[in-house]
Amino acid sequence: MFPIRDHNPSGRTPYVTYFLMAANIGVFMTYFSAMNDVRAMNTLWLTWAMIPARLSEGEGLFTLFSSMFLHGGVLHLAGNMLFLWIFGDNVEDRLGHLRYLFFYIACGVLAALSQYIVDPTSGIPMVGASGAIAGVMGGYLLLFPKAKVDILIIIIVIFKVLPIPAWIMLAIWFAIQFVGGVGSSTTEAGVAYWAHAGGFIAGLILVFPLWLRLGGPEFWHRTEGHPPHPAARYRMVESRIPKVTRR
Repeated sequence: MFPIRDHNPSGRTPYVTYFLMAANIGVFMTYFSAMNDVRAMNTLWLTWAMIPARLSEGEGLFTLFSSMFLHGGVLHLAGNMLFLWIFGDNVEDRLGHLRYLFFYIACGVLAALSQYIVDPTSGIPMVGASGAIAGVMGGYLLLFPKAKVDILIIIIVIFKVLPIPAWIMLAIWFAIQFVGGVGSSTTEAGVAYWAHAGGFIAGLILVFPLWLRLGGPEFWHRTEGHPPHPAARYRMVESRIPKVTRR
């Protein structure tokens, strides 16, 4: 199950979301050519990635911030940017540009701290924007639970695009992170499950006061759980590839 787009255009240009995407891509490009150089990459991770054991020694506090702009590969970066592009614009629209920027950074830092708390002696570097983006997803869930999101479902050789309410997709995603964190040690998982779960919960908590000011459950009733804009409509275009029938 993989989200590919939503049906909820933003009411204003999401400048901060675009800036964050550009920053992540720009930072990645500065070391992309060196990714086959093991020594250079080890130096990069040891300097800028969040390493719990290093924090426990009172060093590298800045890595709680710097680690969220590093990625381990093209697919890692592309997946994170897709999630940010889908969910970031509507949250930025509701929070406002500056408050959204602080919200994103706070979620990223709290996500990294969540991973640190689970295993403070780990020497494995943690990188990626997914903790911060998980916070954006948590905020999206609270503000727009019934917004439509198109997901790509892949079952062996079957590919299907299906629009579903955001709360279903986000709830399943969070459950996967939680179960993954419980079922795997941080040294074996290869995925910072607790950073994802911690960032998601941080997003929910940080947006909760705004949700209450907007009316809480009454806000959901008033908006029907959707962003306050007409939903985008997509239509399938018939392929120009000629059909070949069996004889």
